[in-house]
Amino acid sequence: MGSIAIPLPSASGHQDIEVDIRVNGKLQQQNYRVEVFYWKDCYHRHNRAECIREILNGYDKSWQLYYIGMPTEEYVPITFMKRSA
Repeated sequence: MGSIAIPLPSASGHQDIEVDIRVNGKLQQQNYRVEVFYWKDCYHRHNRAECIREILNGYDKSWQLYYIGMPTEEYVPITFMKRSA
């Protein structure tokens, strides 16, 4: 699957994004979800890689990982894409 970048309005925290795409005349919808996960909420506080692994393993399986954003000292934003039915 190819990709394009679409600027989104700035918003902090959880975001649900629905994109309607027309490819070769056929309309498709793609759903994305941006979640912010705080390091302080992880069980493996000493290891951020383990924290991310824990988040991904426990996340709703109807969503797949799309992008891990730039982490800060407080949190990591993660974008998921809705799996096709």
